[in-house]
Amino acid sequence: MQIKTVSGITIAGLTARTDNESEFGPNGKIPGLWQTFDNSIPVDYEGGERVYGVYFDYESDHTGSFSVLAGTDSVKAADNRDLTKVEIPPGKYLVFKVKGYMPQIAVEAWTQVWEYFSSSTPEYKRRYSTDFEYYPNANAIDVHIAIE
Repeated sequence: MQIKTVSGITIAGLTARTDNESEFGPNGKIPGLWQTFDNSIPVDYEGGERVYGVYFDYESDHTGSFSVLAGTDSVKAADNRDLTKVEIPPGKYLVFKVKGYMPQIAVEAWTQVWEYFSSSTPEYKRRYSTDFEYYPNANAIDVHIAIE
């Protein structure tokens, strides 16, 4: 993991409201959200567009509800009035990078996040403001967690 300072970026996509308890059970919304996104929003990877998963509007901490957006940094998508737009704010993020195959890399990256912040003395404190996944390609994920 590494510390990264991020400039703001607008992501446009599809959203759902959920919580971790639901996502660990059969009623999770995130897999269906990604399936709908993949089937309905074109992404020009060769043209430099990338995919993001944005976690925002936290009710509290890991026990509360939050919103999630499956989206892209595409200019065309940002102009689409039917899509939700979320601003990833500038700031400091702790980045967890994993390479391999989907969906296992997402599970592995988030497992690293949970283990780090569940330890008795993590060096950094999670903000629970806006976190995001960045997919540089089909076989990599960079999970960015906002820190103080």
